[in-house]
Amino acid sequence: MNIRQYITPLCVAILCGLTTACESYLEEELVSNVSAATYYPTPAGFEDAVKATYSFTKPYYGVERGYTLTVFGTDTYTNGADGSFKGINLYDGQLNPSDNFIRDTWEDLYRGINQANAVVDRSVNVEGIDEELRTSRIAEVRFLRALYYFDLVRTYGDVHLTLEETAGVEVEANRTAASEIYAQAIVPDLEFAIANLPDSQDDYGRATKPAAEFLLAKVLLTRSYTGYAGGDDAARAEELFTNVIENYGFRLLDNYADLWDISNERNAEVVFAIQNSKTQVDEGLDNNGNRGHLYFLMEYDNQPGLTRDIENGRPWKRFRPTPYTFQLWDRSIDTRYDGSFKSVWFANNAGSVPKYTAEEAAAGYGTEGANKFGVGDTAFYIPGPQLEEAWTQERQAATRYQVLTSDEFTERLFPTLSKWLDPTRPNRQHTQGQRDYVLMRLGDAYLLRAEARLRQGDQEGAAEDINVIRVRAAVDGQEEAIQITAADVNLDFLLDERARELVGEGHRWFDLTRTMTLVERVRKYNEQAAPNIQDYHTVRPIPQTQIDRTLGGYPQNPGYTS
Repeated sequence: MNIRQYITPLCVAILCGLTTACESYLEEELVSNVSAATYYPTPAGFEDAVKATYSFTKPYYGVERGYTLTVFGTDTYTNGADGSFKGINLYDGQLNPSDNFIRDTWEDLYRGINQANAVVDRSVNVEGIDEELRTSRIAEVRFLRALYYFDLVRTYGDVHLTLEETAGVEVEANRTAASEIYAQAIVPDLEFAIANLPDSQDDYGRATKPAAEFLLAKVLLTRSYTGYAGGDDAARAEELFTNVIENYGFRLLDNYADLWDISNERNAEVVFAIQNSKTQVDEGLDNNGNRGHLYFLMEYDNQPGLTRDIENGRPWKRFRPTPYTFQLWDRSIDTRYDGSFKSVWFANNAGSVPKYTAEEAAAGYGTEGANKFGVGDTAFYIPGPQLEEAWTQERQAATRYQVLTSDEFTERLFPTLSKWLDPTRPNRQHTQGQRDYVLMRLGDAYLLRAEARLRQGDQEGAAEDINVIRVRAAVDGQEEAIQITAADVNLDFLLDERARELVGEGHRWFDLTRTMTLVERVRKYNEQAAPNIQDYHTVRPIPQTQIDRTLGGYPQNPGYTS
């Protein structure tokens, strides 16, 4: 049994959150024609209300909006050919308070917060429930409320703070300093969660004590870079990450590529994941799912010998790796490029297999009019870093299949991230995928602990943690060669290492804003974004809907025009 079975089908009453989009969310939805006022105080209603609080992770984590706001416009990913939200990469006038992704993220996070507030407020009236269970369930929703507030302050900076349920229309809103949101909401909620959550849950996907420790550690690490940091934030973060690494039985998988085996999702490295159900996404009950399989793919499906299929995915061509990303890995010692990117496409369309031309036959490449290859043979190949040097234009011309090197990359043809491919979809057009969205994993915990150690001047300890990750990724026999020394460790190296380990996993924009390196690294590595990005782009604009619906208006973030 796991929590993914419950999230989407629930019709628990979700009340309007604060001043956002209230006209669409004022009416209560009923559970079996029973109102929230009578259903929430029952044990079953309380359980459903808790489960419903998880549902607000799904419109953000694993869908286009979340990937766009966390992967795009960084040093690692820039424009693919398609998509309507390129302003988030370009930092131009399209990135404005009326942007749908900016608006919807704000509104969904506040709806999640209001659902959590409702559970906490109404939990005191629930009768017939074990007190230990009640406290544990409150700890779950406080964990989620902390996550939602953390995402809000990381995205928008100073925002509205409320810890009480909003049951009707409100037209007033405060703008609370991020420092106070950490102090009054995020940190206390996570400390409560740590004190009251179990080490593990029978329902896979529920919040646990190690997940709360991981999140609090990341919160404290993030705060440690700010002017309002606690003096021991980095030290506390290190201690919490150590608990996660050492005390709960998590372990790194032996093979990095096994992390992305869709049959191996509940592996020993996962600390917390957003759940998706194959039944629900296949049948359309869940219209979100994990859609990462769409966005990182090149346009393979109109190349000679190829057509779109389930295995290779539906290429929406949203995100293209920057040249910086392409050169991160030394493949002679590191397996992570090959574990993260697809190199070969096999012919699946006999009708478009190319034939040798007269000119090619005259050059000795083959027989005029003969097929260059057959179904099942290699049709398209991206050799990738360190291997493409051997593929001269002469060698490419003599090769039966198409070879793409970095000098030929375009917004349509580029290295394809394979982490999110979903060959289990019911048909080649299906957009929802069944993969869980891994929000916290042990490999990330090691690198974040390394960062916490670096913040304290402990380069030796940081190098030890980084080496754990690098040795796991080593080519057989290269375990010594891949290791680094303390002298190698600085923030730039650590950010490079996080890119090697976590590319495409939805951390990058937050990594760069946390470490205050977004503007510098985007200008250095993202050619399309470099001309426009400014210091104020480290937060997003406050949505215009929030400004318009607040009595007297709501302050806009500096640099943006409402």
